[in-house]
Amino acid sequence: MLSLIRGVSALWALRQYNYWQDPRPDGRGYVLAALRAQVEMQSGTANIAFLLLSLVSVAAAQEPKGIGESFFVTTVYPMLHAAQCVRCHSDNGVASETSLEFPREGASEAQIAAFGLSLIDLVDERHPERSLLLEKPLRKVKHTGGERIKAGSVEEETLMTWAKYLAGLSSEELRAARQRIAAAAKSERTKPSVRRLTHSQYDHAVRDLLGDQIQPASGFPKEDFINGFRNQVEGQNVSPLLAEAYGKAAERLAAAAFRGGDQRGLVPGRPASVNDASLAEKFVRQIGRKAFRRPLLDGEVKLYTTLCLEEASRGQDFYDGAAIVVEAMLQSPHFLFRIDRSGENAQYEIASRLSLFLWDTTPNDELLNAAANGQLGSHEQIEATARRMLADPQAKQSLEEFLSQWLRFDRVLSATRDRRRFREFTSETAAAMAEETKRLFNHLVWNDQNFMEFFTANYTFVNSDLAKIYGLPAPEVEFGRVEYPADSGRSGVLGHGSFLVLTSKPAETSPTARGLFVRNHFLGQEIPPPPPGVNAVLPTVSEERPLTNRQRLEVHLNSESCAGCHRLIDPIGLGFEQYNAIGAFSPKMSLVFGGRRGEARGQSATMKELDLDTSAYIQGMEDSSFSTPKELGRILANSPACQKCIVKQLFRYAFGREETEADQAVIEDLVAKFRGSGYRFKELIVALVTSDLFLH
Repeated sequence: MLSLIRGVSALWALRQYNYWQDPRPDGRGYVLAALRAQVEMQSGTANIAFLLLSLVSVAAAQEPKGIGESFFVTTVYPMLHAAQCVRCHSDNGVASETSLEFPREGASEAQIAAFGLSLIDLVDERHPERSLLLEKPLRKVKHTGGERIKAGSVEEETLMTWAKYLAGLSSEELRAARQRIAAAAKSERTKPSVRRLTHSQYDHAVRDLLGDQIQPASGFPKEDFINGFRNQVEGQNVSPLLAEAYGKAAERLAAAAFRGGDQRGLVPGRPASVNDASLAEKFVRQIGRKAFRRPLLDGEVKLYTTLCLEEASRGQDFYDGAAIVVEAMLQSPHFLFRIDRSGENAQYEIASRLSLFLWDTTPNDELLNAAANGQLGSHEQIEATARRMLADPQAKQSLEEFLSQWLRFDRVLSATRDRRRFREFTSETAAAMAEETKRLFNHLVWNDQNFMEFFTANYTFVNSDLAKIYGLPAPEVEFGRVEYPADSGRSGVLGHGSFLVLTSKPAETSPTARGLFVRNHFLGQEIPPPPPGVNAVLPTVSEERPLTNRQRLEVHLNSESCAGCHRLIDPIGLGFEQYNAIGAFSPKMSLVFGGRRGEARGQSATMKELDLDTSAYIQGMEDSSFSTPKELGRILANSPACQKCIVKQLFRYAFGREETEADQAVIEDLVAKFRGSGYRFKELIVALVTSDLFLH
């Protein structure tokens, strides 16, 4: 590890060496001669790195007049990256609400240079040494990220040089710089991408196309969660295993569709003969339009009609030909993939986008006919269509798919618990917890309620089993609405078993997992994974040394390699400590020692109860102290970061990708419309599907 660090330091230093040895008469090169002999006399990477870093320090201290934007790109920016400033100062970082946001990975030099110029907003032009650009990373003022740059270091000198350069820009230079910043922000464009049908969309598509309910995709290889969802472009490659699964599914589906003739009415008429070419072409056009979500090209019609007739002739059964057409179409890229086309098929593409997003399936005849008749060409037409689609029961099913992925119901439904401690937790209990959250979500969405009540609702929807776990009166009907008592610490989803279970371990809570989930899923802030080799084992709890989770987690906060991230997540999760691993309220922490094995030796189990301190806060957010889920719910509901996070979650699900810098204007517009509607979720959906980005 040490050799790697030395190597990286040397590479960084060599970049500075190349910069400062530039012979142009701008004050940089004169320091080279003073140290050249020393560099050449030394051997070893570490010594060279040390001397070259010294060279940079001396040169930076001279404040060369020739410094320009290239200095930021080649020197300052890599240094800030090495200090890990980008970890928090990104659109999805903990400091996303501040004015400082680093360019995304893969940014061009022009975008990086523009970012460097934008730092003028953090510079005190009269006293550059007092600039926030310096005082924040040096932690001379309050800084959530802590000390990122050491006082008196080469890095401080380098950053000071850039601050002084910015402070010295004339008004005309500043005006030109801001124009370049604006131009760079517009230069990023999202590359077109090919998306495949998700497993859920595949099942719904074959259901609507063939009337088949067997859900073949349940046997496909599992989809990965990326950016919080399973439909992201990065994870939609087709592996050999998935390709084989597609082939087998197509064969089974086609055979089942025409077993015993055309009992499902897929062929538009009865064949006059085995070689009924007219009916074969009509069938190909009809099912092809549904499968490919557009009219077939003439060449495609000829190809599939020929295939149908040849197979029908070979087996002397028209329906054998129909089956082979279905089998072939289900393996076509035009069925499996969402291939956007412009020109005459543009409105068909809009129909597909609307249907796959709002209904999680392919467009029906009504949508395809609307596209054929040019009724999806204006924003007004598309808004009317979207509102009609949202009134269809299929929209509820599709949004539940969004919810289940956003809140990771898969982890809830697969959760296991220590049977000795939590006998009441079963697979049925887990399913009820997911259903509880769906009921609250659907109540808010379909009744046009303020969606931020998702975090503040003083009521819930439970069955009798959940009511018992929560200590609530049994509902009059299963999953009926029940109000929380006035002194309850629960509210909204933060008090639901679904959230509390998926962020717990089999036998105990996990403040780290709970805090991380709040950051990632409700604030839209990414916390990087722990570095390789870090010891994440907490102190062991024993009868002689009983410890609360707060006491055990102090090991994270006292470790330099752990504290940076754990200060951001552990203090949030500790506010849930009175809610155990199945979501029941437990005012004290119960520790059980001994038990069945001990009883065999004549020993009985012993229990110790420890007082819990649930004081908590969100690092980096003002006025964020809380001690119950209810108090945190109010903080999140009023947080612009949380409101924006909800928009970004829906954006990612709708577009199948993470938002880019070029999308920020769209995101901000959606946030404004969401807020302006009183946080009505349906209005957010309508705003998204009528945005130019969605339509074009």
